[in-house]
Amino acid sequence: MNCFTQKKLLIITLAVFGATANHAQTKKQPVSEPLVSHIYTADPSAHVFNGKIYIYPSHDIESGVKQDDNGSHFDMKDYHVFSMDSPTGKITDHGVALDIKDIPWAGRQLWAPDAAYKNGTYYLYFPVKDKQDIFRIGVATSKKPEGPFKAEKTPIEGSFSIDPCIFKDTDGSYYMYYGGIWGGQLQKWATGSYDANGKLRTKEKDAFLPKIAKMNNNMLSFAETPKDVKIIDENGKLFLEGNNDKRFFEAAWVHKYNGKYYFSYSTGDTHEIAYAIGDNPYGPFMYKGVVLNPVQGWTNHHSIVEFKGKWYLFYHDVQLSGQTHLRNIKVTELHYNADGTIITVNAYK
Repeated sequence: MNCFTQKKLLIITLAVFGATANHAQTKKQPVSEPLVSHIYTADPSAHVFNGKIYIYPSHDIESGVKQDDNGSHFDMKDYHVFSMDSPTGKITDHGVALDIKDIPWAGRQLWAPDAAYKNGTYYLYFPVKDKQDIFRIGVATSKKPEGPFKAEKTPIEGSFSIDPCIFKDTDGSYYMYYGGIWGGQLQKWATGSYDANGKLRTKEKDAFLPKIAKMNNNMLSFAETPKDVKIIDENGKLFLEGNNDKRFFEAAWVHKYNGKYYFSYSTGDTHEIAYAIGDNPYGPFMYKGVVLNPVQGWTNHHSIVEFKGKWYLFYHDVQLSGQTHLRNIKVTELHYNADGTIITVNAYK
């Protein structure tokens, strides 16, 4: 058997193995069913407003854009807002809450949003590439949690990258956490200003860190220059890029439980939702483990919310489509151990 034939046989063998593995994966029984099936949804940010659960997800579509490593095929055009009276109740689609054509400064790709409420106004925070193809974070407002939302004329000054998460602390302060490497462009801001040639770090270098900024009272701007959010190991050391089962990739979320701050996030290419615990909103946050094991599909993005004394994990997979960029949101109950650590969720039985 010549070298060419050996290589061809290896490729065929790997292809068959991969197909078999994928088929086996699709046979897994999910612990929860898609909340929405008439459109594709992802990245669910859940909040409790007025005694109901409101979900602010991405709206996945088939836009015909070729797939690439930067996620160009995730070419979302609008947001829908959903509400539920309970995590097991009927879900209502309130229609288009914000369309990209109504954002004056936007270019393309409306990625994962979040929302907040203060003093009679609801705020929708969203990442979108500007007309120079640089991700910025914008904000839109409404008097109703479901919108429609009206976008500000410019992005938040000093904002960049993706995946905004707005956390309200018990003292009434609001903070934005954000950032995502790779297609999220966080690596292009390593020097403090945008560098189109900014590269991902090699495995022996410190991993890129997510950002935090306290919000001004008007909720439309930062009250400070964004700072790094340090995620550390049990020895107080930062993770290296090579620790890609624990280091930050994207999808920051913060919640508070028994006086502690829980920073959870996606590890990206290892497909886990990990978490770390700290004593204040700025951290540092010490890595504790995994919230959610890998789901079907490339991405993993979540939110955690308390509702009537129970905790819930919102997440997505690709049960409906089987395609990475056409996802569906789900929910399952979340449980803690007595010491405050989270019991890892398996999305499949």
